[in-house]
Amino acid sequence: MIKQLQKKFVLIAMCSFLAVIVCIVGGINIAVTIHENEATENILNILSDNDGKFPKNNNHPEPKDFNKRKPFFDFSMMTEETPFETRFFTVMVDSDNNIIQLDTGHIAAVSSDEAESIALEMLNSGSNSGSYGSYKYRITEQSYGKLIVFVDRSNQLKTLSTYLIWSCSIGAISLLIVFILVSLLSRRAIKPVIENMEKQKQFITDAGHEIKTPLAIISANADVLELDTGKSEWIDSIRNQTKRLNSLVKSLLELSKVDEGKSTLNMCMFSISDTIEHAVEDFQPIAKKLDKTLVSEITPQLSIKGDSESIARLTGILIDNALKYSDKNGTIKVTLTRNSRGTILAVSNTGCTLKQNELSRLFDRFYRADSSRSRETGGYGIGLSLAKAIVEAHKGKISAKVDDGIITFKAIL
Repeated sequence: MIKQLQKKFVLIAMCSFLAVIVCIVGGINIAVTIHENEATENILNILSDNDGKFPKNNNHPEPKDFNKRKPFFDFSMMTEETPFETRFFTVMVDSDNNIIQLDTGHIAAVSSDEAESIALEMLNSGSNSGSYGSYKYRITEQSYGKLIVFVDRSNQLKTLSTYLIWSCSIGAISLLIVFILVSLLSRRAIKPVIENMEKQKQFITDAGHEIKTPLAIISANADVLELDTGKSEWIDSIRNQTKRLNSLVKSLLELSKVDEGKSTLNMCMFSISDTIEHAVEDFQPIAKKLDKTLVSEITPQLSIKGDSESIARLTGILIDNALKYSDKNGTIKVTLTRNSRGTILAVSNTGCTLKQNELSRLFDRFYRADSSRSRETGGYGIGLSLAKAIVEAHKGKISAKVDDGIITFKAIL
């Protein structure tokens, strides 16, 4: 129980931190990408508006203006170094798409023939802007025909790729460091909860042992009274209530042991088919006495590694629960099968009036969907909790399902 709580704490903490890391890393990378794209678009605008050339220096802001504070997202800024840092080439064509002029003097990676071929390909594509490999282009209408401007984004793409790799790496390393710290400190974080749980378990154990002695004395006194005064309904009532309390204390102590991992489970290979079959046979007389039908479909010669006594106890709890809460002259069915998920024990009974949203609480301690009916049957809401603990001790899962008034408890071992 404590380990599961610790794992959940670590999982929740790591998922929360992962969400924060993803938002930070993703947000920064998106912002940088937008910045680079806007900067490229700004250069395309300048070149398209000036016949494929940067404006002369006297059209630039004076050097002293570069030191003035600019808005953070002002992408229109251009320094005196921008024309020398930008790799681009331009192609001018007439109205018939014939090449008028090529300018590849600002880039070394593209020859005149390659520039001509790329330009004609973009003209035939029908799009006025877009990307071609590492180039971003724009086609604008001019008095002589069309101007095609290509801006090389190789350096920007490489920078974005490097930034993405480094930011993701730093995020992953941060995530690993936080995981180690959370794992080491998780037990200290949930220490108050652990102490509270330990106190509750210790209280149940101590109270159970303390209650046993008074119950034994009450039972003995009832026997003495019966010898002196003879049988009476009062003595029978005392004896019945004593038996109920003894059963409750026994279940509580057994559940506490399973939760603490102190239950002595003898894990070994055994025939679960034989164990389930014997358990069903033991309940046949009780079913007949209650005028109910108990049937079984058990796949023969199935074996699992586990504790045979605990599995027998699990089966007994599920069958006893089905007998108590099935309708009059109802039918209880026990099946044992195997598939790729494991060995499946299912116990179903007719006459279920529970709603689907109540099923998840059936395995809570002391939960009783129908309190008046539970008093009639002597239930305390402990049995299914113990069944769940037994299944989980065997690394399995148990669930409940209602379909057309039939409730089925399925344990996958």
